[in-house]
Amino acid sequence: MTTNSPVPHPDDADADRLTTLLEDAATGQASQAWSDLWTELYHNGSLDPADPLVLHTLADMAEADEADVAASALHLAGALLVQADQRYETRNLRHQNAPEVARLLDAANRWRQVTAGRNDYCCLIEAVLNLEGDIHWAEELIWGLVSEEYELECPDPAGCASMWVIIGERGFFSAAEDYALSDDVETFPLHPADPLTLEGLGRRLHDLALADGHDHVARALTYAFGEATCPECEQRFSVVGQVVARAG
Repeated sequence: MTTNSPVPHPDDADADRLTTLLEDAATGQASQAWSDLWTELYHNGSLDPADPLVLHTLADMAEADEADVAASALHLAGALLVQADQRYETRNLRHQNAPEVARLLDAANRWRQVTAGRNDYCCLIEAVLNLEGDIHWAEELIWGLVSEEYELECPDPAGCASMWVIIGERGFFSAAEDYALSDDVETFPLHPADPLTLEGLGRRLHDLALADGHDHVARALTYAFGEATCPECEQRFSVVGQVVARAG
């Protein structure tokens, strides 16, 4: 017995899978869809982030009125663009999707100005930086602000120590051990940058946070762009400089 039914092509299955995941994610009630999108677009590449549907649909989500969906779409879109920049050492994905990237960036800046939650705001700043594409270490910078700590290496060529740089409710200091695990840890105070002397990205982010009503984020940024002390050799060093070094 024969049949005229066509054999499904693998590309068709991938397209159907991508469409279904994006549609489910857009409902705002499908956390598993977002998890699967991250896994299949970003982590293992089983779906193609260069598919025109990806950034176009994420831009549609970012421009809609659902804050959680928009934030998720912006986070994923920015991460995919930075990953493509680094993986292929070109900006082809950005250039090929320039209208969608512009839409995403406009949406990220709109949501940034109306978002009240501290961590949500920080994640939108990360999305803005990733969508702009001028740096590749926005995730590392913003993760430290959200988690209120950086795990860094001493810049001494001998690599004398790993340390924790704490920025937040627990204080503003460096320590050779995880401060959360013990109360008997020697700490060294951080040296924040003077907001008036901040330059470049530090000045821009500090001014944005103040303008958007996030004074606590602005203060944390002065420490991120300030200096810490190595607990071993007591050398002072740039916190953001070591964040960049760690990001490679």
